[in-house]
Order: sequence, then C-alpha cells, then structure tokens
Amino acid sequence: MDILLVAVLIYQALLIIRGRRAAQIVGGVIVLASLYFAAVWARLDLLRSVLETLAPYTAFALIVMFQSDIRRVLAQLGRSRLLNPGGGLQRRDALEELLLAIPQLAQEKTGALIVLERKSGLRSFAESGVFLDAQVSRHLLLSIFLKGTALHDGAVIIQGTRIAAAACYLPLALDSASRMRGTRHRAGMGVTEEADCISIIVSEETGQISIAENGGIRSGVGVEELREAISEVYGFRAKRPAAKKTGEARR
Repeated sequence: MDILLVAVLIYQALLIIRGRRAAQIVGGVIVLASLYFAAVWARLDLLRSVLETLAPYTAFALIVMFQSDIRRVLAQLGRSRLLNPGGGLQRRDALEELLLAIPQLAQEKTGALIVLERKSGLRSFAESGVFLDAQVSRHLLLSIFLKGTALHDGAVIIQGTRIAAAACYLPLALDSASRMRGTRHRAGMGVTEEADCISIIVSEETGQISIAENGGIRSGVGVEELREAISEVYGFRAKRPAAKKTGEARR
C-alpha cells in the first residue's frame, strides 16, 4: 500500500509537468541537485554551502511556479468518478450542449473548430490559446465563435466536460490532399495526427460539418453521425470506424 500511494503521487506529479514548460523547470532543479551531489563528492565546500543555502527556498519557489497546475490537478481529483457519482450526467449534459451548438453554427455558417480530448492530453495546444476552464455550454461556444470577436479564430479545446481554452493554435496537416482545404480544416486534421482526439470543423463558406480523426476527415456529417462521434468520446457508445484517409474521403 505504501509503494502504491507513492506511485500515485509520482504519477500525479508527472501529469502536472507533462507537455508543459514546467518540465524545463524540473530539469533545472535536477541539474542543481546533481551539482550539489557532485560538490559533496568532490569536497567543493564553497559550492556546497551556496547550494545548501538556496535549498530551503526551492520548495517555496516550486509551489509558487506550479500553483495553478497543482490547483488544477486537485480539482480534477475532486471531479473523479469515485468522488463525483454524477459525472455521467455531466458528460451527458456536455454532449447535448455540443449537439445544440454545432448544428446552429453550421446553420448560421459560422466557422468553428472544436477539438475533443480523448486519451492523450492536449495541454501543450491549450497553452497556445486563452485559458477558460469553463463548463461546456451552447451559449458560450456560440459566443466564442461569433464573427468579429477576439476568440473567433483558432480552436476550442474541450477536456472532459470543460472548455479548457479558446483561440488555440494547432499544427497544420502537410500532405498534398490536405492542402486543397482551408486552414481551419488542415488544423483540425493536423492535431489528430499528433494526439488522440477528434476535431469537429464547421465551414464558414458552406456551413458543412466535418469530423477529423487519425489524420483523416469526413465531410458532410449529419446530426446523427455527429452524435455518434461525440458519444464515443464520452463513453456512451461503441467505437466508430475511423475516418478514412483517402483522397476520396477528403473530397
């Protein structure tokens, strides 16, 4: 039990720094620790004294630098299924809010790019945008993608039942077939090549809904297919066949 609890703590610490700039800070701390042990081994008393003087302040500095990340991890623990038996209802509410927002965006021909996180994290992409951490809401999504607003361009990243960030920059797909599409569609395809997620794209020119997955894309998606795709992310249905990567599927 002791080893298991320590392993859980280490795992949570890795979740905090994974895909973030904090990894570089932790690397710097490791370098300083290695330098201290080298100074002890080589009997460099002056260097050892300086590092020992700085050591008590390191813990406080780390808490200050990681305070937002620590708070986010504690909040995620509080929203776990074990502590929050209503999590299924929250996912169902998020599903319905998305199914209300996306067809309305398509009807009004409002360009949109929504990325739904699955197994692998999207923190590195979320950090490129504006941090929100808000409940998934139809009205909020419509406001974000409203033409002429500051957050209209870029992607919305949804983690679980929360809108993590808006106006996020995503990598573009670079293959020849994707270059025939607009930037929004290429970004939706590109992020699915690098992370386990699905992208929902609404065309600003035609109002057509597309779903990108594993680097492929399906266009002309209807409401039922959209429901099936989002339901799979929230664990309400069996897994769908992946989007085809052929040129015909992209057209």
